[in-house]
Amino acid sequence: MKLEFDTDAGIGTRATMGVIVLATDETLEPEFSRLMALDGVALYHSRIPMVSDVRADTLAKMERDLPYSAGLLPQSLDFDVIGYGCTSASTVIGSQNVARAIQTVYPNALVSDPLAAVIAAGRELGAERLGFITPYVPDVSERMRLKLIDAGFEIAGFGSFEEGNDRVVARISEQSIIHAAKRIAAKAPCDAIVVSCTNLRTLNILKKIEHAISVPIMSSNQALAWHMLRLANINDPRPDFGTLFGQH
Repeated sequence: MKLEFDTDAGIGTRATMGVIVLATDETLEPEFSRLMALDGVALYHSRIPMVSDVRADTLAKMERDLPYSAGLLPQSLDFDVIGYGCTSASTVIGSQNVARAIQTVYPNALVSDPLAAVIAAGRELGAERLGFITPYVPDVSERMRLKLIDAGFEIAGFGSFEEGNDRVVARISEQSIIHAAKRIAAKAPCDAIVVSCTNLRTLNILKKIEHAISVPIMSSNQALAWHMLRLANINDPRPDFGTLFGQH
Protein backbone atom coordinates (compact mmCIF):
# COMPACT_ATOMS: atom_id res chain seq x y z
CA MET A 1 0.00 0.00 0.00
CA LYS A 2 1.46 3.33 -1.07
CA LEU A 3 0.83 6.03 1.55
CA GLU A 4 0.12 9.68 0.84
CA PHE A 5 2.21 12.37 2.46
CA ASP A 6 2.69 16.12 2.67
CA THR A 7 5.96 18.04 2.91
CA ASP A 8 6.86 21.11 4.94
CA ALA A 9 9.86 23.42 5.42
CA GLY A 10 11.84 20.88 7.46
CA ILE A 11 13.73 21.57 10.68
CA GLY A 12 15.45 24.87 9.92
CA THR A 13 12.42 27.14 9.73
CA ARG A 14 14.41 29.98 11.33
CA ALA A 15 17.96 29.10 10.28
CA THR A 16 20.07 26.27 8.92
CA MET A 17 23.54 26.13 10.41
CA GLY A 18 26.63 24.08 9.65
CA VAL A 19 29.79 23.75 11.69
CA ILE A 20 33.09 22.14 10.73
CA VAL A 21 34.70 20.49 13.76
CA LEU A 22 38.29 19.30 14.17
CA ALA A 23 38.75 15.54 14.13
CA THR A 24 40.50 15.92 17.50
CA ASP A 25 37.86 18.14 19.14
CA GLU A 26 35.82 16.59 21.96
CA THR A 27 34.05 19.68 23.31
CA LEU A 28 32.47 21.80 20.58
CA GLU A 29 29.65 19.44 19.64
CA PRO A 30 28.38 18.84 23.21
CA GLU A 31 28.50 22.58 23.94
CA PHE A 32 26.89 23.53 20.60
CA SER A 33 24.06 21.06 21.23
CA ARG A 34 23.06 23.36 24.10
CA LEU A 35 24.03 26.71 22.61
CA MET A 36 22.05 26.09 19.40
CA ALA A 37 19.05 24.43 21.05
CA LEU A 38 16.40 26.81 19.70
CA ASP A 39 13.14 25.95 17.97
CA GLY A 40 13.48 26.28 14.23
CA VAL A 41 17.30 26.19 14.23
CA ALA A 42 18.82 23.19 12.45
CA LEU A 43 22.48 22.39 13.14
CA TYR A 44 24.64 20.02 11.08
CA HIS A 45 28.24 18.97 11.71
CA SER A 46 31.15 17.94 9.53
CA ARG A 47 34.67 16.98 10.59
CA ILE A 48 38.05 18.05 9.26
CA PRO A 49 41.32 16.10 9.59
CA MET A 50 43.68 17.35 12.31
CA VAL A 51 46.51 15.74 14.23
CA SER A 52 46.54 16.08 18.00
CA ASP A 53 49.76 18.15 17.98
CA VAL A 54 48.66 21.80 17.75
CA ARG A 55 51.35 23.82 15.97
CA ALA A 56 51.23 26.59 13.37
CA ASP A 57 52.22 24.23 10.54
CA THR A 58 49.65 21.55 11.43
CA LEU A 59 46.96 24.21 11.74
CA ALA A 60 47.79 25.78 8.38
CA LYS A 61 47.30 22.45 6.59
CA MET A 62 43.57 22.55 7.28
CA GLU A 63 43.00 25.34 4.76
CA ARG A 64 43.23 22.90 1.86
CA ASP A 65 40.77 20.49 3.53
CA LEU A 66 38.08 23.07 4.29
CA PRO A 67 36.22 22.78 0.94
CA TYR A 68 36.11 18.97 1.19
CA SER A 69 34.82 19.09 4.78
CA ALA A 70 32.23 21.72 3.87
CA GLY A 71 31.11 19.46 1.03
CA LEU A 72 30.26 16.72 3.53
CA LEU A 73 27.47 18.87 4.95
CA PRO A 74 24.05 18.00 3.43
CA GLN A 75 24.14 19.58 -0.01
CA SER A 76 20.35 19.50 -0.28
CA LEU A 77 20.22 22.36 2.24
CA ASP A 78 20.67 26.10 1.81
CA PHE A 79 22.90 27.00 4.74
CA ASP A 80 22.44 30.41 6.31
CA VAL A 81 25.72 30.29 8.25
CA ILE A 82 28.63 27.86 8.37
CA GLY A 83 31.14 28.03 11.20
CA TYR A 84 34.67 26.68 11.31
CA GLY A 85 35.38 25.43 14.80
CA CYS A 86 39.05 26.13 15.39
CA THR A 87 40.29 29.33 17.00
CA SER A 88 43.99 28.73 16.54
CA ALA A 89 43.70 27.61 12.89
CA SER A 90 41.48 30.60 12.10
CA THR A 91 44.29 32.75 13.46
CA VAL A 92 46.94 31.03 11.34
CA ILE A 93 44.86 30.69 8.15
CA GLY A 94 43.02 34.02 8.48
CA SER A 95 39.27 34.56 8.73
CA GLN A 96 38.99 35.80 5.15
CA ASN A 97 40.73 32.71 3.83
CA VAL A 98 38.52 30.45 5.93
CA ALA A 99 35.43 32.11 4.49
CA ARG A 100 36.79 31.96 0.95
CA ALA A 101 37.49 28.22 1.22
CA ILE A 102 34.04 27.37 2.60
CA GLN A 103 32.27 29.60 0.10
CA THR A 104 33.80 27.67 -2.79
CA VAL A 105 31.23 25.02 -1.85
CA TYR A 106 28.45 27.18 -0.33
CA PRO A 107 28.80 30.61 -1.98
CA ASN A 108 25.62 31.98 -0.42
CA ALA A 109 26.40 31.00 3.18
CA LEU A 110 27.76 33.50 5.66
CA VAL A 111 30.86 32.20 7.44
CA SER A 112 32.18 32.63 10.95
CA ASP A 113 35.09 31.27 12.97
CA PRO A 114 36.01 31.71 16.63
CA LEU A 115 38.55 34.49 16.03
CA ALA A 116 36.11 36.55 13.95
CA ALA A 117 33.40 35.78 16.51
CA VAL A 118 35.49 36.89 19.49
CA ILE A 119 36.34 40.14 17.72
CA ALA A 120 32.65 40.76 16.95
CA ALA A 121 31.66 39.83 20.49
CA GLY A 122 34.26 42.11 22.04
CA ARG A 123 32.95 45.01 19.99
CA GLU A 124 29.36 44.13 20.92
CA LEU A 125 30.32 44.28 24.59
CA GLY A 126 32.19 47.55 24.13
CA ALA A 127 35.37 45.95 25.48
CA GLU A 128 38.70 47.65 24.90
CA ARG A 129 41.03 45.94 27.39
CA LEU A 130 40.99 42.14 27.25
CA GLY A 131 42.29 39.46 29.51
CA PHE A 132 43.43 36.55 27.35
CA ILE A 133 43.70 32.85 28.25
CA THR A 134 44.80 30.09 25.87
CA PRO A 135 45.91 26.46 26.10
CA TYR A 136 48.31 26.93 23.17
CA VAL A 137 52.06 26.69 22.71
CA PRO A 138 53.67 30.18 22.76
CA ASP A 139 53.90 30.69 18.99
CA VAL A 140 50.19 30.07 18.41
CA SER A 141 49.17 32.20 21.40
CA GLU A 142 51.33 35.08 20.16
CA ARG A 143 49.74 34.96 16.71
CA MET A 144 46.26 35.31 18.19
CA ARG A 145 47.36 38.04 20.60
CA LEU A 146 48.62 40.06 17.64
CA LYS A 147 45.36 39.48 15.73
CA LEU A 148 43.38 40.87 18.67
CA ILE A 149 45.68 43.88 18.89
CA ASP A 150 45.31 44.46 15.15
CA ALA A 151 41.54 44.41 15.67
CA GLY A 152 41.87 47.32 18.10
CA PHE A 153 41.97 45.60 21.49
CA GLU A 154 44.54 46.03 24.22
CA ILE A 155 45.71 42.86 25.96
CA ALA A 156 45.71 43.74 29.64
CA GLY A 157 46.73 40.31 30.91
CA PHE A 158 47.71 37.01 29.35
CA GLY A 159 48.22 33.43 30.48
CA SER A 160 48.47 30.05 28.76
CA PHE A 161 48.39 26.42 29.82
CA GLU A 162 51.02 25.87 27.06
CA GLU A 163 49.68 22.44 26.14
CA GLY A 164 50.20 21.28 22.55
CA ASN A 165 48.23 18.02 22.71
CA ASP A 166 44.57 18.56 21.86
CA ARG A 167 43.50 15.43 23.74
CA VAL A 168 45.01 16.84 26.92
CA VAL A 169 43.41 20.25 26.29
CA ALA A 170 39.96 18.62 26.30
CA ARG A 171 40.74 17.30 29.79
CA ILE A 172 41.86 20.55 31.41
CA SER A 173 39.52 20.81 34.36
CA GLU A 174 36.85 23.44 34.71
CA GLN A 175 38.35 24.41 38.06
CA SER A 176 41.70 25.10 36.34
CA ILE A 177 39.96 27.44 33.89
CA ILE A 178 38.16 29.25 36.72
CA HIS A 179 41.45 29.67 38.59
CA ALA A 180 43.17 30.95 35.44
CA ALA A 181 40.44 33.53 34.82
CA LYS A 182 40.72 34.79 38.40
CA ARG A 183 44.50 35.14 38.06
CA ILE A 184 44.22 37.07 34.79
CA ALA A 185 41.49 39.35 36.17
CA ALA A 186 43.65 40.09 39.21
CA LYS A 187 46.68 40.89 37.05
CA ALA A 188 45.27 44.09 35.52
CA PRO A 189 41.86 45.75 35.04
CA CYS A 190 40.09 44.46 31.92
CA ASP A 191 36.68 44.88 30.27
CA ALA A 192 36.28 41.20 29.33
CA ILE A 193 38.25 37.97 29.30
CA VAL A 194 38.73 35.73 26.25
CA VAL A 195 39.06 32.01 26.97
CA SER A 196 40.33 30.71 23.66
CA CYS A 197 40.03 27.20 22.15
CA THR A 198 36.95 25.21 21.15
CA ASN A 199 38.29 22.16 23.02
CA LEU A 200 38.33 23.87 26.43
CA ARG A 201 35.22 23.09 28.49
CA THR A 202 33.77 26.47 29.46
CA LEU A 203 30.01 26.42 28.97
CA ASN A 204 29.18 25.12 32.47
CA ILE A 205 31.33 27.75 34.18
CA LEU A 206 30.75 30.98 32.23
CA LYS A 207 28.32 32.48 34.74
CA LYS A 208 30.36 31.24 37.69
CA ILE A 209 33.48 33.00 36.39
CA GLU A 210 31.56 36.18 35.55
CA HIS A 211 30.10 36.24 39.05
CA ALA A 212 33.55 35.76 40.59
CA ILE A 213 35.41 38.42 38.60
CA SER A 214 32.60 40.81 37.57
CA VAL A 215 33.57 41.06 33.89
CA PRO A 216 32.12 39.27 30.84
CA ILE A 217 33.69 36.07 29.54
CA MET A 218 33.99 35.26 25.84
CA SER A 219 34.82 31.61 25.16
CA SER A 220 35.47 30.26 21.68
CA ASN A 221 32.39 28.04 21.47
CA GLN A 222 30.10 30.57 23.13
CA ALA A 223 31.28 33.43 20.89
CA LEU A 224 31.10 31.30 17.73
CA ALA A 225 27.54 30.16 18.47
CA TRP A 226 26.50 33.73 19.36
CA HIS A 227 28.01 35.14 16.17
CA MET A 228 26.47 32.47 13.95
CA LEU A 229 23.03 33.08 15.43
CA ARG A 230 23.37 36.85 15.07
CA LEU A 231 24.48 36.47 11.43
CA ALA A 232 21.26 34.50 10.91
CA ASN A 233 19.29 37.35 12.56
CA ILE A 234 18.41 35.25 15.61
CA ASN A 235 18.71 37.51 18.62
CA ASP A 236 17.07 35.52 21.41
CA PRO A 237 18.62 36.54 24.76
CA ARG A 238 19.94 33.49 26.62
CA PRO A 239 21.55 34.81 29.80
CA ASP A 240 22.37 31.31 31.09
CA PHE A 241 25.24 31.39 28.62
CA GLY A 242 26.87 34.53 29.97
CA THR A 243 26.69 38.28 29.53
CA LEU A 244 27.28 38.03 25.79
CA PHE A 245 24.12 36.00 25.24
CA GLY A 246 22.19 38.38 27.45
CA GLN A 247 22.79 41.17 24.92
CA HIS A 248 19.81 42.01 22.69
